[in-house]
Amino acid sequence: MDKLKAFESFVSVATRGSLTAAAKAEGVAPAIMGRRLDALEEHLGVKLLVRTTRRISLTHEGSAFLEDCQRLLSDVANAEASVSEGGVKATGHLRITAPAGFGRRHVAPLVPRFRSAHPDVTISLNLSDRVVDLAGEGFDCAVRVGDLPDSSLVSVRIADNRRLCVATPEYLARRGTPRAPAELVQHDCLTLSSDASQTRGWAFRVPLGDDGGTEVMHLKPGGPLDCSDGQVLHDWCLGGWGIAWRSTWEVEAEIAAGRLVAVLEDFAAPPNGIYVVFPQRKHLPLRVRLWIDFLKHQYAQPAFWKGA
Repeated sequence: MDKLKAFESFVSVATRGSLTAAAKAEGVAPAIMGRRLDALEEHLGVKLLVRTTRRISLTHEGSAFLEDCQRLLSDVANAEASVSEGGVKATGHLRITAPAGFGRRHVAPLVPRFRSAHPDVTISLNLSDRVVDLAGEGFDCAVRVGDLPDSSLVSVRIADNRRLCVATPEYLARRGTPRAPAELVQHDCLTLSSDASQTRGWAFRVPLGDDGGTEVMHLKPGGPLDCSDGQVLHDWCLGGWGIAWRSTWEVEAEIAAGRLVAVLEDFAAPPNGIYVVFPQRKHLPLRVRLWIDFLKHQYAQPAFWKGA
């Protein structure tokens, strides 16, 4: 028995729901498809399909085996593609998830460009601030920002992310520029409300003793305005309403354009990371490998973060 051909025939019949339709798609007689299925079931020792004159339905074992066969055939197709046309021909469907704010700015614009380079790949992008269960929900990979919890996922660091205090030139001209984190008490600080993140406050690296060492300290500055949405804080900051503590991925373009000014840079905390994470797999599909390499290349360009 040609196992691969039998798997293909089983998937074709199961997904089309008909021996006749599957046979027509493959250009063979329905009897040949039937013999392949019989041989496969005999080899496995289980019943995969219940066949009547009117319909075909999957058994419980057949449903589980169908998912495995589809994944196997996809891996075979990717393996073939990886050695054809110089190793850059990817196929199949790519499912990606990313945080909403970061994804809108720095993932979504790249998706059409990636597909333009790989037209045989179709792509679904999910933007959500919840931590998506990649394996359970069928995603190939996720982009995540910040420290990662321990998990069974594989992570690849593709860029650094820092947080900076920023304000408009007009606000600083009106209120002055803080020279140390302690001076933030004299300013209007735009903060995330308590039901959002950043529960420990804003992080700064400060001197530790006289030996030149530093430590990270956290402050919880106050101000007349707070919000649970980071984009709103960003907009308020651009409006000149105060100082905000934002990620460089969000404000670097405005800093480069002069619309925002970074303050307290000497006290900026060490960067955390921007990662691509994916379930552990022995053979990562070519489309996923190419997508990760594409992101790493784009994010390595300083001009990318400055909006060029």
